Amino acid sequence: MLKKTLSFALLASMCLGAMVTIKAQETMMAEPIWESILITPDNTKLKILGENMRKHNQKYHKEGPYSVTVYTISSGPNVNKMVWMMGPLKFADLDGRPAAGGHEEDWRDNVMPYVKKVESGEYWQQDDKVSNTGMLTPNVADYPILAVRYWEINSEHGHGLDRVLKQISDAVKAMDGVNPWGVYENLFRQGNLGRHFATVSFSKKWAEFDEDPKFKMAFEKVHGADAWDAFIRDGDQVFDNSWDEIWVYDKNLSGH
Repeated sequence: MLKKTLSFALLASMCLGAMVTIKAQETMMAEPIWESILITPDNTKLKILGENMRKHNQKYHKEGPYSVTVYTISSGPNVNKMVWMMGPLKFADLDGRPAAGGHEEDWRDNVMPYVKKVESGEYWQQDDKVSNTGMLTPNVADYPILAVRYWEINSEHGHGLDRVLKQISDAVKAMDGVNPWGVYENLFRQGNLGRHFATVSFSKKWAEFDEDPKFKMAFEKVHGADAWDAFIRDGDQVFDNSWDEIWVYDKNLSGH
């Protein structure tokens, strides 16, 4: 499934629009996909929910395409909710997802009674052309803090999205240091929900948010100083709205 460094980079980096569904149909099998759901826990039953979800995920979602990672949202309107994310996978993997052997009954009887609400069931596909996730290690615990920015694409100016993403991608990859981030497309239409695209930066610790990644300096080095103002204008046209969330990896609840 951002620190100052990607704050603006993500600004252009995370987006999607009405044209998302068509684009998704063209490329959905080429790049990794994650299934995610947003969970509102019963805060009076957090202990037993945690114990039961951990058992469920470690029994049925420990490895392979059905591996599950759980994050707690620590900022934004969904603070204290959980993100349950399975993958990376292909849609074909869903035909063989855990269902038999007590999976459905265990989720129904031991997890759902301690959950107030499940919403935002979504499928997110990584855009490998512009993402910089090759810097990540296989161990999700190495980068436990995710800065997620959701983007809503303007229906009239969404045609400029690829150009803006490419500019950001080139600049991020030119920045000093290790700056992993990814661009993810919501594969099914969202209507007025606006969760068209998401960009994610991955941090090892909170202190990284105090650092200045010097994105603008890298941008001007790659594209030229005279390209910055046009880039800002393009971003204002392509994106109608955006908002941030910080996710923190919960090793105890995850399947691995």
